[in-house]
Amino acid sequence: MLNRVILIGRLTKDPELRYTPSGVAVATFTLAVNRNYTNQQGQREADFINIVTWRGLAENVANYVKKGRLVAVEGRIQTRNYENNDGKRVYVTEVVADNVRFLESNQNRSEFHGSPDSKNDRFDNDPFINDGSPIDISDDDLPF
Repeated sequence: MLNRVILIGRLTKDPELRYTPSGVAVATFTLAVNRNYTNQQGQREADFINIVTWRGLAENVANYVKKGRLVAVEGRIQTRNYENNDGKRVYVTEVVADNVRFLESNQNRSEFHGSPDSKNDRFDNDPFINDGSPIDISDDDLPF
């Protein structure tokens, strides 16, 4: 049997960090993951997926990831249920992450929000801007 999921998306808000009574860190956040198609109005839709991280990963996520940041999440899908204050059974499906990769730096994220005419536009610093153009490199610089 296999229960593995990989998601790439943006955080909808800052992660919430809490600690269990025994002192174990747990962080939760919601990831907005775009669908591969647009709806009839031509708008792209997204799924909002609840993510849970534990221990050191939870603390790292809480300290270094903020709303709007692009991350990759690897983990497993977990379902649980509980009885709420009204006595109704509530079912929850979430991803328990065992790996979260930060896909953009704080610097890139702040530059992305700059105006397109600004010198801080992230594309001004893109080393791959001329991707596909011939590169002048000597055979001595090649590792093989």
